[in-house]
Amino acid sequence: MSDSKNMSFLQHLEELRWILVRSAIAILFFALIIWYFQEEIMVNVFLSMKEKDFITFRLFCEYLGVCIEEIPVKMQSMTVSGQFTYALMMSFLGGLVVSFPYVFYQIWSFVKPGLKFKEKKMAKGLVFYVSLLFFSGILFGYFIVAPLSIQFFGSYQISDQIENNFTIGSYMSTILSTIFYSGLFFLLPIISYLLTKIGLIDVAFLVKYRKHAIVVILILAAIITPPDIASQIIVSIPIVVLYEIGILVSKRAERLAKKAAQTIQE
Repeated sequence: MSDSKNMSFLQHLEELRWILVRSAIAILFFALIIWYFQEEIMVNVFLSMKEKDFITFRLFCEYLGVCIEEIPVKMQSMTVSGQFTYALMMSFLGGLVVSFPYVFYQIWSFVKPGLKFKEKKMAKGLVFYVSLLFFSGILFGYFIVAPLSIQFFGSYQISDQIENNFTIGSYMSTILSTIFYSGLFFLLPIISYLLTKIGLIDVAFLVKYRKHAIVVILILAAIITPPDIASQIIVSIPIVVLYEIGILVSKRAERLAKKAAQTIQE
């Protein structure tokens, strides 16, 4: 990559354009692969989530004693473009998720040359840690949050006279958004670190509102999981751990900032 300090504004724009082009090509490449195998992926990855022998439900039954019955859900498409639209969305989001490390690396490579040496040093390994947290969140969303949500809403009935006939749009949007946002939510420690670095929050703020955050987490877990304590705890624990990790990385950011300030004064 060219030395950004010697580049003009138009050269920066040209470099940004190529970064966006390379990122789009990577997303499109994996999206086309997913599109080619769309039926296998839809059946084995997404529709299997409503079956009682889905891996999450089997493990819950075997190790926690929480077993579920068959989820009384029927699938249907009620719009002309319904199946096509969500096959397209599945392919695009899948392409974005799979290519995320490369896309983030491209963006980071554009931003990194403008940082100071100490800032680069503090951000060492950022691509790896962001990718690790993002994929951890994706897996957590897929194996925990999404199936528990489908199981709860699929089994819930106000009356036996009302059937749960999910449209493919409602079903896929719930799963895809849940999984994708879980991936983003797991970036909380990185966000805490960056916000601390730029001075928007500090450790005292995170510690002060820790109890409030835990209450909010428990409420969210109660909303998105079946009404049993085991499921709520399973969802809550990783999020609380992420919040505590955010406090730790914020402490490190403050400590490094103080050392840098002392060095400048000396």
